[in-house]
Amino acid sequence: MGFGDLKAASGLQMLNDYLADRSYIEGYVPSQADIAVYEALGAPPLSTFYHALRWYNHIRSYESTKSSLPGVKQPLGKYGPQNVADTTSAKASVDDDDDIDLFGSDEEEESGEAQRVREERLAQYESKKTKKPALVAKSCILLDVKPWDDETDMSKLEECVRSVVLNGLVWGCSKLVPVGYGIKKLQIQCVVEDDKVGTDLLEETITAFEDFVQSVDVAAFNKV
Repeated sequence: MGFGDLKAASGLQMLNDYLADRSYIEGYVPSQADIAVYEALGAPPLSTFYHALRWYNHIRSYESTKSSLPGVKQPLGKYGPQNVADTTSAKASVDDDDDIDLFGSDEEEESGEAQRVREERLAQYESKKTKKPALVAKSCILLDVKPWDDETDMSKLEECVRSVVLNGLVWGCSKLVPVGYGIKKLQIQCVVEDDKVGTDLLEETITAFEDFVQSVDVAAFNKV
């Protein structure tokens, strides 16, 4: 298994194709497999490899917490398509004219044409990167909204909660969950833009409906 040479165009294309219908290198959540491949790249892929670039930018958001991601980091040859050897750490073949090193060469000398192409591609990437809008960090939050007692009108309580309109907030599905003594709490999901809406703001805004709401707790919090 492997992606070939991730420092060359052929390896980046293979990674890009591999991620065309996948969000992560393995499974359905970020793991040490993603960190291993991310660190092997060393720099963002060109925008030509848009699936790989999308994945790279997403994994970069976990860089400060990468040690806490699940799994055990393995050699690159353990990841990727079957029957493909990993050659990322190996020096590129001098006969391979199609694979131009995009991030620098181990050779002491570089041909004028290879240098021109590399610099042209890097300049193209930098130009497109400055024009591309920044990725918006979002989170999915599950809230427990508790009423005062069993006489609280839960339909009215939910109506109050959904009446909260904030820039960067989208309400999702909800349900009533029994908590005992005939009392039910409202469990409601929402998606927020992290830099616009925080949990403190949500709790403060919802508890302002003090005739219906006793308290608000965050039951679950996940990055989107």
